[in-house]
Amino acid sequence: MHLNFEETHKMKKVNIAIFVSGGGTNCENIIRYFKDSEEVCTALVISNKAEAPAVGKALKLGVPVQVVSKTELNDEGVMMSLLRQYAIDFIVLAGFLPLIPDFLVETFPRRIINIHPSLLPKYGGKGMWGHHVHEAVKAAGETETGMTVHWVTPVCDGGDIIAQYRVALLPEDSAETISDKEHVLEMKYYPLVIQRVLHEIF
Repeated sequence: MHLNFEETHKMKKVNIAIFVSGGGTNCENIIRYFKDSEEVCTALVISNKAEAPAVGKALKLGVPVQVVSKTELNDEGVMMSLLRQYAIDFIVLAGFLPLIPDFLVETFPRRIINIHPSLLPKYGGKGMWGHHVHEAVKAAGETETGMTVHWVTPVCDGGDIIAQYRVALLPEDSAETISDKEHVLEMKYYPLVIQRVLHEIF
């Protein structure tokens, strides 16, 4: 059963970690959304790229950031120690490109979610991220696109779908305008879906 946000549903304080690789618009949006929450704390941002704009945005908003190499990401001892240090309960992927190692999926079963810029199962899988997705949507002549929030599993973009939101496309839309339309959905709905999922779990 989905809870209405207006309900006075008291859950324990949940610490989330946001994993990012790029610009950080979703990361910043999520941090701001939960900034004054009594129930959710953005306790940590993890990036695989020190130069990612998301790093600076998170630090400016007062959120600790840890940069991890590919080797560190796939080292269970390193990652579990880091996540325990910040008492992380839940992981949110927001433009994080590396595959999540199996040990994290096993340690956080149905506690890791991801956002994808298409209506999965269309245009998902390895190599399908960012502009690659929007270019494929344009090339196929789709009349709609959207965003998908899904659970993370060992299969890339293969987890159960939590929520999808759609937007109509026009024949004259370019890959860039398709991206812009889809991004509006991400900004509006991703924090809401995170909040809903956390209420259902915790």
